[in-house]
Amino acid sequence: MTIQSNKTTTLTYYTGLLSVLFAAFLWGTAGTAASFAQGISPIVIASLSVCLGGLIHASLSFRAIKNNAFKLANHKTKIGIAVIVSILCPFAFYNSVALAGVSVGTVVSIGCAPLFSVLLEWFFDKRKLSVQWLISFILGFTGIIFLCFSGEHAPQAPVTTSQHIIGIFFGLVSSFSYASYSWTMKNLIHTGIDSRAAMGVIFGISALILLPTLFITATHLFDHPANIWVALYIPVVPMFLGYLFFSFGLKRIPASQAMTLALVEIPVATLLAVLLVGERLNINGYFGLILIFLCVVVLTKK
Repeated sequence: MTIQSNKTTTLTYYTGLLSVLFAAFLWGTAGTAASFAQGISPIVIASLSVCLGGLIHASLSFRAIKNNAFKLANHKTKIGIAVIVSILCPFAFYNSVALAGVSVGTVVSIGCAPLFSVLLEWFFDKRKLSVQWLISFILGFTGIIFLCFSGEHAPQAPVTTSQHIIGIFFGLVSSFSYASYSWTMKNLIHTGIDSRAAMGVIFGISALILLPTLFITATHLFDHPANIWVALYIPVVPMFLGYLFFSFGLKRIPASQAMTLALVEIPVATLLAVLLVGERLNINGYFGLILIFLCVVVLTKK
């Protein structure tokens, strides 16, 4: 009996682990997919991601939302905050990859999220900041400084541009939004709300808020055939399937471990940016990426 129980527990753990890794891989393709869009702004791509992906999540979570309606109604403030940051995160992310490049934008957006997560826990949950966090912050901040003087540059473009720095700023906004969403979701789940219900409500409300804007901003969506594939791929694959697998894995492994495994998105995005988009980083860029990677390693090391 004990042996059978251990086997079931091990299988459940590895199923969750593989689910989170697969979600991270899907998320890592988002920036590269967005780079193939022609004639549409990052704002349109973000709106499509939130609207279509959010409506799919909400429709499939309808029963869970109905069963958790009373609990959800008691946490309107947290849900409202989650809606705001869930809208802000993709807007900032796709602007970041458009201005700073896929690899740099993704590294800043995802790699700095654990730092912001610790800060949120320190401020709201009164968790003490450790020397480990201070070291990781110094590494991460230094890495961002180096990334400000790097990125993909054509010969005619200067090494440092205002757009590149603004792109990194958007990456930090995306990172903070992602950390805020994760922290809020964690608190909602800890109150006994089903994760599918919370996710469905948050993404559903976000979708309904942004849906009218597509009629104004997405007027050139069908000008190029590639845009149609981008418009379908990003909401369905990274937004819907990515969060679906992440939520599935989150039930089977600790949340802290899930967020750490999700950082696999960084090398996936960087590799795809180099192989498919043709991005090139200078020495400052590679050094900045290494520092942020070390920042993550230090922060997640037990």
